[in-house]
Amino acid sequence: MILPVILSGGSGTRLWPLSREQYPKQLLPLVGKDSMLQATVLRLDGLADVAEPLLVCNEEHRFAVAEQVRQLGRNGTVVLEPVGRNTAPAVTLAALLALRQDQDPAMVVMPADHVIVDGARFREAVRQAVRLAETGMIVTFGIAPDCPETGYGYIQRGDALPGEAAAFRLARFVEKPDRATAQRYLDAGDHLWNSGLFVMKASVWRDAIGRCRPDILSACERALADVRTDGDFVRVAREAFAACPSDSIDYAVMERIAAGVAGLPAAAVIPLSAGWSDVGAWDSLWQVLPKDEAGNAWRGDVMLHDTAHTLAFSESRLVACVGVRDLVVVETPDAVLVAHKDRTQDVKKIAERLKQEARGEAQVHRKVHRPWGSYDGVDAGERFQVKRIVVKPGASLSLQMHHHRAEHWVVVRGTAKVTRGDETLLVSENESTFIPLGVRHRLENPGKLMLEMIEVQSGAYLGEDDIVRFEDTYGRQGQ
Repeated sequence: MILPVILSGGSGTRLWPLSREQYPKQLLPLVGKDSMLQATVLRLDGLADVAEPLLVCNEEHRFAVAEQVRQLGRNGTVVLEPVGRNTAPAVTLAALLALRQDQDPAMVVMPADHVIVDGARFREAVRQAVRLAETGMIVTFGIAPDCPETGYGYIQRGDALPGEAAAFRLARFVEKPDRATAQRYLDAGDHLWNSGLFVMKASVWRDAIGRCRPDILSACERALADVRTDGDFVRVAREAFAACPSDSIDYAVMERIAAGVAGLPAAAVIPLSAGWSDVGAWDSLWQVLPKDEAGNAWRGDVMLHDTAHTLAFSESRLVACVGVRDLVVVETPDAVLVAHKDRTQDVKKIAERLKQEARGEAQVHRKVHRPWGSYDGVDAGERFQVKRIVVKPGASLSLQMHHHRAEHWVVVRGTAKVTRGDETLLVSENESTFIPLGVRHRLENPGKLMLEMIEVQSGAYLGEDDIVRFEDTYGRQGQ
């Protein structure tokens, strides 16, 4: 059996302002109609004996991840990391959970934020990797380089595996090189970009991590000793997992295999030419998107004149580019990025500065997704705030109260069921109601269509942390 293990813990700060901490790049449809996470879930479709995916994600992203998997009609297991501890502990959790079910699948480990254009070629490479993994090997994929890239680590391939077409022994992992070293690797022809994709049996990984990093294995076992299921989610013990050392698959195990540490499984690398990209920055996204004759790629309401080799994204208004080249222009409702295509790695510096200054643009978009729907901050001023709220059919917000604000609700589509103190009322289109400060209240959508309403908040403090929850369908507690 093949178990897709999808790692969805990244923040994607180099793709700001589209990617933000609470809604990062893997949740966005950057290439095609599906989000990058959804495209990863679908990536193994067509292979035989593939189980439902196991996804490891940040606890803050749990509802968005679960909803995107549900939209695909899948029933994946979502394992929540209370804190990020890199890829080695994440894969260890997945392996131990699989083995608990008396299964020893071939795990296909895939980051949720990568692009692979040629799915058929990728699946063919996975078939070969699974066959090798069944013999006890750990298999990774190396991307055939087409330039002296300094933003990736490299894998040096060794001798060809007997009886295997285009599969090699793993010689060594090397860090991100300078440009001169990267050129030497390219000229030598035996170095591949490190893709971060792996295939191995669950038991093989458990034994390898136990030999190389017994502290990681022990911490993950303790974290799973008190595991609990919460709806769609698997929650590990917070304190035990927080005590786990942070390490990557490469550092924890693969480099030690390449160095010949005794008692470890053999490792292989399969060269892959399938249009792979980790979409680490805007220039990487430009490379994988379709372009016009002038080398421009765009999305949204964009007009280009006398423009070349430029990437333009628009979310909410017209973006016009005239007489420019080699630029990245990204518009969102609350931020605009303009950068030279050669400097897109430095976008991370802006995201870091926003975080240091505690600005909301680092954390969330103007439109914020919630398990019950979404809200969009339309306008704000001194002592008031206006939001557009959308509630899914059958969904409800928590029973809550605010210390510092009152709320006016106007329904513009659908019907709202409103709990206000001891009374319950239905509010239809073009009707409104008022929630006084300090009164317990709840908003529900009892219908089969989306509920849309305008909320006007007024008061001395309008922050999202002024919420006291008494009951919540989604397990959110307290303030």
